[in-house]
Amino acid sequence: MTTHDQDTIYDDSAPSPGLDPSLPGNDPYGASVDDDTEGARVFTVSGGDWNDLVDEATALHEERIVVNMGPQHPSTHGVLRLILELDGETVTEARAGIGYLHTGIEKNMEFRTWTQGVTFCTRMDYLTPMFQEAAYCLSVEKLLGVTDRIPERASIIRVMMMELTRVNSHLVALGTGGMEMGATTVMTVGFRERERILRVFEAITGLRMNNAYIRPGGVAQDVPHGAVDMVRGVVGEIRRGLGELEMLLNENPLLKGRTVGVGYLDLTGCVALGVTGPVLRSTGLPHDLRKSAPYCGYETYDFDVITRTGCDAYDRLRIRIDEMYESLKIVEQCLDRLQRTEGQPVMVEDKKIAWPAQLAIGGDGQGNSLDHIREIMGTSMEALIHHFKLVTEGFRVPPGQAYVAVESAKGELGCHTVSDGGTRPYRAHFRDPSFNNLQAVAAMCEGSQVADVIVAVASIDPVMGGVDR
Repeated sequence: MTTHDQDTIYDDSAPSPGLDPSLPGNDPYGASVDDDTEGARVFTVSGGDWNDLVDEATALHEERIVVNMGPQHPSTHGVLRLILELDGETVTEARAGIGYLHTGIEKNMEFRTWTQGVTFCTRMDYLTPMFQEAAYCLSVEKLLGVTDRIPERASIIRVMMMELTRVNSHLVALGTGGMEMGATTVMTVGFRERERILRVFEAITGLRMNNAYIRPGGVAQDVPHGAVDMVRGVVGEIRRGLGELEMLLNENPLLKGRTVGVGYLDLTGCVALGVTGPVLRSTGLPHDLRKSAPYCGYETYDFDVITRTGCDAYDRLRIRIDEMYESLKIVEQCLDRLQRTEGQPVMVEDKKIAWPAQLAIGGDGQGNSLDHIREIMGTSMEALIHHFKLVTEGFRVPPGQAYVAVESAKGELGCHTVSDGGTRPYRAHFRDPSFNNLQAVAAMCEGSQVADVIVAVASIDPVMGGVDR
């Protein structure tokens, strides 16, 4: 008679511990075929070394276990499904199943004006909205031929918002990755510092996420009064918070035991799979589009490209921490330039393109300022016509196609837009780094332990909104 408990299989026909195991039938670790099913084996566990039993079971080569991790698993960073084939605790095959989010963002953009497209792409990777907005708008501006006419102040604001977004994304990567390994304090500290950035976003754009702040031609509105001092204070607070994270993480023996040598992917693998961002820079290659193909004036800022050579999850974590310090350095340079350019425009001068950038907070929420409404309704028929045409129909973009890439927090984020001369994109397609980087799951995980899969995926830092767009 065999009974099954939660973790152990007991056989009440097994010999008692007092019997001589050298006699036939008295081996407490032996396999038995006394079962109703022909050829079946019942393993009798009654103490001893568990490894001996596992070795015996795996030596039979009869069991192939396939485990579905996700798409609702809390450690898959969204609705990602991982199909793992296991041999004991070892992963012999790992595959990523995507498509569970189906946002349809790229297709929806074909049915909205060029400006309205911003409100779609900002929702892709919801942790890096400013990067999607910037890549899309730079691509549209390239089609329009107005890249060199974007006001300097608008580019400064774009850079500041993108770098704050980079810090925001990395904090979530470290916080969620720490939580998945059991380090809940890392999560609370990371989200505490992220909250400071979200308050800045809310003060400047009116929204914490899905901002739709960067628009073709510039930005939706200038930073409000007092924003420069607010951001400067927040930078100091975040820098202190990063110091706490470093003390928790950098030389923590438990963390290093879980991450050093885990999720290994060398330069050859990264190049073959099109992997970019911190994963690529952990191989020692200093590839950063802010340096190699500058945009928004990045060539005028002083910052370093952080690299390490361990090719593992630990080095990716350290790179993200150091990158946050570099981003804060860039933000401080932006604040100095914002003080110097105060009062300058933040939207291109061409009124046939420029979405009204005179926004204000009113009793019914954020909208066009009363001064702008008085002008278009009472003093300028031309301004009223432009406003009406822009809002209802949108501006026309000359036929053609353009591709622009920016350095997102997760790697190269590119936007390819195609125009047929109309007021809506004929096609908009994004190269989201999470999508490309997920290809590395098999290379990182196969041959490792199940617990290492959690760490490897966290070191990639995928967000499924950008994958299933």
